[in-house]
Amino acid sequence: MNRAVAWGDLLDALHRQLATGAGRDDAIGAEIGQVTAALDALDPTPRPAAATGHPLLRHLPAAWNALQTEAPDLAALLERDGPALPWRYGYDTRPDAPGLEAAMGWAEIVGPAAPFHSDQICLGLTLIGPHHHYLPHRHPAVELYRVLTGTAAWSGPTGSGPQPPGSFILHRSNAVHAMQTREETLLALYSWSGDILSPSVWAGETGFSPRPGSVLP
Repeated sequence: MNRAVAWGDLLDALHRQLATGAGRDDAIGAEIGQVTAALDALDPTPRPAAATGHPLLRHLPAAWNALQTEAPDLAALLERDGPALPWRYGYDTRPDAPGLEAAMGWAEIVGPAAPFHSDQICLGLTLIGPHHHYLPHRHPAVELYRVLTGTAAWSGPTGSGPQPPGSFILHRSNAVHAMQTREETLLALYSWSGDILSPSVWAGETGFSPRPGSVLP
């Protein structure tokens, strides 16, 4: 796709979503502060990034439609530029997660190999289509999610349960966590801090499955 992505507008819209949790007096608030400080220090000139044409794009309209009321600016950007983002999936296929590789992916906007370069943080979007299980996994990076659309079942060391849009979820370094969608498409903003170079690994396994040119959320 030859469309020029409005990278700056997209980054600003994601920054605003992250800022909805600013001022919290807890670990989530502290992580938001750290990520925000790194975003404020970015070089504002983006690098080129090629569209990947990932099959998960069939789920994108459901996500931007669901955003129309709460975040019309982000919805409009995803409708226009979402198909041109560098969506990827880097895990090996698994028989206990059939079709996940075609229904899930992430588009990194900030990071070591992303349009906006950073060696301190990663920031991007994760998309999972309905009725899929992102199996238990872990990574050295500290990870923060803000749910944008879809109420999925999230599980981690502190418990499990549905997380509706607007929720913030913090995963500590190497904490095992998973998400399972129901009828709705899950779209979430994610950030990584700390060790952002080491990739993710399925829980209970020692082999890594990095995606080309970036890291796994």
